[in-house]
Formats: sequence, C-alpha cells, structure tokens
Amino acid sequence: MTEHNPTVARIGPNSITRMAQALRHQHDEPLTTRIFEAAGLTDHLTHPPTTMVDERDVTALHRALREALSPEQAAAVSLEAGHLTGDYLLANRIPKPVQSILKLLPAGPSSRILLKAIERNAWTFTGSGQFQVNHRPNLTLTITNSPLCRDAQSAHPVCDYYAGTFQRLFQVLVHPETRVTETQCAAAGAAHCVFEVRWR
Repeated sequence: MTEHNPTVARIGPNSITRMAQALRHQHDEPLTTRIFEAAGLTDHLTHPPTTMVDERDVTALHRALREALSPEQAAAVSLEAGHLTGDYLLANRIPKPVQSILKLLPAGPSSRILLKAIERNAWTFTGSGQFQVNHRPNLTLTITNSPLCRDAQSAHPVCDYYAGTFQRLFQVLVHPETRVTETQCAAAGAAHCVFEVRWR
C-alpha cells in the first residue's frame, strides 16, 4: 500500500473494495490475491478501506488487473465493480427522497439534476483528474487525467469502472435503457476519457 502523503489526491474506497468484490465473483480468491499483491495492496484486501484512499493505489490496482487478465476479462471485472459502486451510492449516498423525485421527472431534467450532483462530488472519484459535463451535441462526460488509465497504453478504452458506475446511476434514476460507452480514452491516445450517455 502506498505510504500516506497529504499532498496526493484521494479517491473513495469503493474504487478498491468493489474491485475486490467483482474479482471474487468472476474469478477466485487466489487470482484476486495475486492481483492485489501485484498492485502492492495486500493490506487493502485483508483490511478493506473505509475512508478515502491514495489515488495511486487505484491506478496500481487497475494496472495490475489489466496485466493479469485478458482485455475482455478486465473490462468485465471493472464494469461489474462500477455497477456495484453505483448500487452502494444509491443505498448510502443519494437520499431516498431525492431518488424518488429524479425517478418521477422526465429523463432530461432528471439527468441534469443528477449530473449537477455528480459534478459536485467528482473529486471523490477522479482524484487529481478533472470532470466535465457536455450537453451538446450529445450528452458526454469527460475525465481528464483519469487515474484509472494513467500512464497506460491500450488499443481500446479501459475506464470501464467509470462507465459502469455512471450507467448504473442513470439506469436507476434517469432512464432504465441508458447506455454509457467510453468513446475516447487517454490509454488509447486520446487527450481525454469521454463517455457518451444515451437513452431512447
């Protein structure tokens, strides 16, 4: 585990704990342990964090995941971890009265309210990265300097954890047929990681 440095950006613990949960669900305990060991995060596995973690731990875990698994397997684990994070936020962080209002509103106004809340809390999942919402020409979410793919190189987008989290929140609160797709990724040479949000 990275030594605590107060000058380093921090990210919510779901970025670690939900990855472990998804790995155990899709694979097994020995592989989960090997990946966390490769990331230098054995302590996070045996003692799951409950407070903000060093963003470098998150970067290391996603790097170790991609090195240990095929691209398809790594994407599946990251996507499930994102869905689990969305479930956690729905159960513990977004007030139930607010959820009820968002579900009653048309998708357009509901999405704008949800995105305002996501923007306010973006520091909890982007660390030192930057989050931006663009409503035109299509709804896209942009993360610059994403900690998930920092210094990574890939032929395809790899920030499935974010896509899974956004998609879960939108499907429950905005429109059940929402699909979130990462169309650009810094790991694949783009300037930013861009997620397109669509529903019918």
